[in-house]
Amino acid sequence: MTPPRRSRGPVNEPASVPFFSQAASFEEQWPEIFRHVSEVFDSGQFSNGGKVAEFEDAMCAYTGARHAIGVSNATDALTLLLRGSGIGPGDDVVVPAFTFVASGTSVVLAGARPVFADIDPVSYALDPDSFERAITPATRAVMPVHLFSQMADMDALGKIADRHGITVLEDSAEAIGMRWNGVHAGLLGAGGVLSFFPAKTLGALGDGGMLLTDDDELAERLRALRNHGRSGTPGTETGRDPLTVGGNSKMDDIQASVLLAKLAGLDGDIARRAELAERFTEGLTGVPGILALPTIVRADSSNPVYYVYLIEVERRDELVAYLAARGIGTETYYPTPLHLQPCFASLGHRPGDFPVAEAASARTLGLPFYPDLVPSAVDRTCAAIREFLEGDR
Repeated sequence: MTPPRRSRGPVNEPASVPFFSQAASFEEQWPEIFRHVSEVFDSGQFSNGGKVAEFEDAMCAYTGARHAIGVSNATDALTLLLRGSGIGPGDDVVVPAFTFVASGTSVVLAGARPVFADIDPVSYALDPDSFERAITPATRAVMPVHLFSQMADMDALGKIADRHGITVLEDSAEAIGMRWNGVHAGLLGAGGVLSFFPAKTLGALGDGGMLLTDDDELAERLRALRNHGRSGTPGTETGRDPLTVGGNSKMDDIQASVLLAKLAGLDGDIARRAELAERFTEGLTGVPGILALPTIVRADSSNPVYYVYLIEVERRDELVAYLAARGIGTETYYPTPLHLQPCFASLGHRPGDFPVAEAASARTLGLPFYPDLVPSAVDRTCAAIREFLEGDR
């Protein structure tokens, strides 16, 4: 079957700089995507079928994980990882206050209580000292989150967790390609997750997620939990009767097809992101009003993978409006820390409880950043930021 022709627009300087776009790279990947999708239609298996299994095998090879389990999205992956690890009612899970809301809500969905802790001001990841102070008699797990371009300090966090008998479960949703002393993110504790949301370093054309673990028994529980609690192969005699209460969190084979096609170029995309990060840093170094540019810490232990190029800046919200008026998209990360969000109001936190997280929420800004971004768009963004910050000086 021949893939249908797709129109290609002129390759000119874009009129705007969107926060995210994958139009150009998708054009190149389309024939391979079409091949995989055609095989899905020929097989008649559209959910948790052959393409999902093929993608899982490919991800085991890429990450070194003993088990890679495809699911519908990373939020489900986190919830299943908690449940599969025995976390539930009566348990506390320590979570950083500065992260996407799913890191906290997944704990609630598993029936446990999130206990927040502050972050390191450079890596934006869970601060080990704050983690240890947050431990309660009911703490069963800690969920470090690897954000933006680098991993949390897994050596320090792991030592504290071991000392207190706490399970480490990694929210490694943003961390594909990141490794700590050679071990892929998500495999430093009992298990971890990956997100394939379209804007991620490896993104689908919709939602998708993955569980990573080297634990055979945990993997068996996770496979059952993603498929209504059923073990064995779906649609067979061994897969009909639930062994536990699970959900419908299976990965679609169409998304697995897209991800298989894109996985071949992942390392090239990671290298391209590093080039773009270097250009942004060159263009923004020394600009007054910029409080912080990305700084990689513990480079001897881990490798950076830039998912977001994040800056801290004065008058952040005014800058967002200024750039938007000039056709430049941005994203604020995360404008309200978890402990001050309405859904966690019952935990009784107040402003000032986690000052580093609160400062980051008020000052951080993600700039346009994706492999399709052309150098001139980086320069245009840097120039606009300089114009705004230097205009009143």
